Amino acid sequence: MQTTQAVTLELKGPSHLGLETRATFRQEAMGLLDSLPEDGGRLVIDLRATRSVDSAGLGVLMLVQRRAAERNQVVVLHRPNDELRFLLVLTKLDDLFEVQAEAA
Repeated sequence: MQTTQAVTLELKGPSHLGLETRATFRQEAMGLLDSLPEDGGRLVIDLRATRSVDSAGLGVLMLVQRRAAERNQVVVLHRPNDELRFLLVLTKLDDLFEVQAEAA
């Protein structure tokens, strides 16, 4: 009997995810997605240190999620702040990501 366990990699978000940081963040995230197996890999984006996200940052998160979906992978937003969670709901993007709230 074989058990399949999803391979998970983690990426730490910058303090501000926006115009100035999006290219580097995108490159790192895409590289990690490409190194994960298709059909089951998980990329956890640790956002506990990310204080703000602008429209460019939201756009790069969408690009990362799109690439993951193409490869049947999952993107997890770990510990996003209230502002980002509200922004995801406001833009109706909250269903695209698995969100892990702050631990109790």
